[in-house]
Amino acid sequence: MKILSWNVNGLRACAKKGFTRWLGRCGAEIVCVQEVRALESDLPARVRAPKGWHTHFVEAERRGYSGVGIYARRKPDAVETSLGEPRFDREGRLQLARFGRLVVANGYFPKGSGKERDNSRVPFKLAFYRALFERVERLRRGGYRVLVVGDFNTAHTELDLARPKDNRKNSGFLPEERAEIDRWAAAGWVDVFRRLHPDEPGHYTWWRQWGDARKKNIGWRIDYVLASPAAMRFVTNAFVLPRVTGSDHCPTGVEVEPGAFG
Repeated sequence: MKILSWNVNGLRACAKKGFTRWLGRCGAEIVCVQEVRALESDLPARVRAPKGWHTHFVEAERRGYSGVGIYARRKPDAVETSLGEPRFDREGRLQLARFGRLVVANGYFPKGSGKERDNSRVPFKLAFYRALFERVERLRRGGYRVLVVGDFNTAHTELDLARPKDNRKNSGFLPEERAEIDRWAAAGWVDVFRRLHPDEPGHYTWWRQWGDARKKNIGWRIDYVLASPAAMRFVTNAFVLPRVTGSDHCPTGVEVEPGAFG
C-alpha cells in the first residue's frame, strides 16, 4: 500500500495543473499534502471532497499561508492537529492521523530563513522539530507504528542537495538544522528513502522556480518519510516522483505491507 507526501505549493493552483487527476491515478492508500494555502471552504468540491476519499484539512489563522491536508481511502480512527503550543498550532502545520496501529504524522515544518532571508526563524523551526519529536516519541512508547511525512525544509546530508558548498550558511542546510535530523536518527527514526537508497545522488524533491533548476536537476531533498522502528518493519519500498509536476516540489512516498495497519 502506498503512502505519499507532496508539498503542493498552493492546493488550488496545483489543482489547476492536474492534482485531482493525479490523485485518482496515483494508486495510494493515503496522500498527505502540505502548504495547502487555502481555507477548506475555499477549495473546489472536487478538491475538497473527491469521490472515494476521506479528507481532512488544517488551516492556518493567516489566510493563504501554510496548511496541511490528508486524503485517505479508509477513514482514520482519529485525527489530532495540536502540539499544545499556540505559536505552532495557529500556523496549521500538523495532522496526526491514526489508522489502527499506524499513525501518519503529516507535517509542514517551518522555514528558517525569515522574511529578510536572515535565518531569523531558525529558532522557531528547531522548536517545532523538538515539539513534534516529543509528541511522536510518546506515540512510539504507546505502541503505535509511526510514519512522519512531509516537507522538513532541511537537507540532511551533502548527498541531499546539488550544491552543498554554496548553501552552508543558508537555512535548510545549516549545521543546527541538520543536527536536529541527526537527533531523530540517533533515537531510531529511519529516513526510509536514504535507508533503501544509501549512496544514490541526484534524488531531489524541491527545485527553485528559476534558472531551469528542475530541468538541470539542481535541487534539494527536503521532503521525507521517517519511520519508527516498528513501522519500518512493514516498509517494502521508498521513492521520489520527480516527473510529477504541478508544484515546485514533487511527491515522495513509501510502500507498506497491509499489516502495518493491524
